[in-house]
Amino acid sequence: MTGRAVLPYADRRLHRPAEPVAAITETVRMIWDDMVDTMEAMPGVGLAAPQIGIMQRLAVVDASTQRGQVVRMANPEVLHASVQMRRHEEASPNLPGVSAQIERPRAVTVRFLNENGEIEDRDFVGLWATSVQHQIDHLNGKLFVDHLSPLRRKMLVAKSAKLARA
Repeated sequence: MTGRAVLPYADRRLHRPAEPVAAITETVRMIWDDMVDTMEAMPGVGLAAPQIGIMQRLAVVDASTQRGQVVRMANPEVLHASVQMRRHEEASPNLPGVSAQIERPRAVTVRFLNENGEIEDRDFVGLWATSVQHQIDHLNGKLFVDHLSPLRRKMLVAKSAKLARA
């Protein structure tokens, strides 16, 4: 288990959909373990495999206050989303130094393949829901800045690039 380097925003892999996972294998479990280590090192509340250059539909989320409640997901998809929305300040290690308020459904029901290889439907609320949706965006080739106006997105991408050079 080891933390991995995250890709920079300009890397094309971040902007294209990841491939579905056929089965939960020992390799998938090792990738999840590395993803958890990477997420904890950031520190963050979630990570998707494309963020570290692995183009598979894998994500980990842990929005618990004391940590250690990681949910490992393969092929997650939102089945239902609440009508009630929630605004939250989102960021990504792929765009260091910048963040933005993003509005997403406050609660979602997600279907995914769990670490035991079983299909699971689970409800997520609040920060958990925000993080799960954020990771699913990554799996679909989107980043949080894609929810912003083109001008605001361009400004944040430029600011992050400037901070990275400094």
